[in-house]
Amino acid sequence: MNRAIQKNRSIKRAQRKARVRKNITGTEAKPRVSVYKSNKNFTAQAIDDVKGHTLAAVDGAKLGNKNSVEGVTETAKAFAEALKAKEITEVVYDRNGYLYHGVVKAFADALRDNGIKL
Repeated sequence: MNRAIQKNRSIKRAQRKARVRKNITGTEAKPRVSVYKSNKNFTAQAIDDVKGHTLAAVDGAKLGNKNSVEGVTETAKAFAEALKAKEITEVVYDRNGYLYHGVVKAFADALRDNGIKL
């Protein structure tokens, strides 16, 4: 891919990320769930923005899941269990500048199916 095109994509994603991020914050009772996806992996973490701490995290690569809808669904199931262990049932979803489509949407739907309110 041409460097100029890749640079433009990165800039556009950073703009979307900033636009979404300025309106949401996480607390200890209702943390922000931030997702990251690459071509191969999918990760998520629950963040308390007041203290600046990560409350729970999951990495699909460590679980052996690929960055597909099926793999992300299994990753979300493990993440929901980690959140329930910390007695967290309600979160704010931060799509991190990604479009709400594909694996990002599948992760959110799987969290809802496993008892986490978004």
